[in-house]
Amino acid sequence: MLLESQIIDQVSQFITTYLIYFGPGYNIFNTIVFGIVLGIIVILIIKMFRFIKKDPKDLIFPVIPFIFFGSSTRALVDNGIYPLSYFLITPGIYFITGFMTIITLLASIYVERKTNFDYRYFILIVGVIICIPNLLKIPHINLIALLQVIGAWAIISAIFVILRTKWNLLRDKFNLSVIIAQIFDASATFVAIDYYPYMEQHVLPNALIGLAGTALVMFPLKIVIILLALYVIDKYIEDKTIKNMLKLAIFILGISTGLRDLLSLCIGT
Repeated sequence: MLLESQIIDQVSQFITTYLIYFGPGYNIFNTIVFGIVLGIIVILIIKMFRFIKKDPKDLIFPVIPFIFFGSSTRALVDNGIYPLSYFLITPGIYFITGFMTIITLLASIYVERKTNFDYRYFILIVGVIICIPNLLKIPHINLIALLQVIGAWAIISAIFVILRTKWNLLRDKFNLSVIIAQIFDASATFVAIDYYPYMEQHVLPNALIGLAGTALVMFPLKIVIILLALYVIDKYIEDKTIKNMLKLAIFILGISTGLRDLLSLCIGT
């Protein structure tokens, strides 16, 4: 019994240390595990979209309130407004948010088939409603930090908005939305690290920021990687559902982490 108890304790400690994110940063192990889990989830969601016969591209705006819900919950935990709980930290809060989104999507499809009410509006309305408690919990907003992030985001994004008429890759509004979402994440990271006492939590960006001595490196890093990913997706993936689901996943990753960083910064300073 003693040996069994020790094994259970060691397994529990391993999971808490390397998988459940309670600490100040991610590690290589949980980064790989989360990446694999995300890949599996994306594959399952692609199958779901084929079953319900909907295009993932149509959800780019309706899911934003759900993204805000997950990111704002995490930011409220970061600032001690919500308690530190397995359900409210990574990956718990994102599993819960994802599950809520999928349930709402399926319910919206059912409502649309029964009433002809556009399923996208149904998702948007539900998303806004679930955000209300979090909005009411936000104690204050640092307007200077907010304007710094929005300013950096607007300046860099404007370059790609201008280039969209001259670059085939960016003529697709979906592609433009994806790169702008990732620039938003880079902007929040840059301001939080270079102007406030925050640190990068992910393994590779943290290493690159340390080498460069500034979080400005996040802009070329994200821009190059995302543009390359969009190019590969458009050139080599013909299946519309797979193509648009991959783009939606990249969009969500950018908006969710950017919102979490922005809200944590604006609430905590």
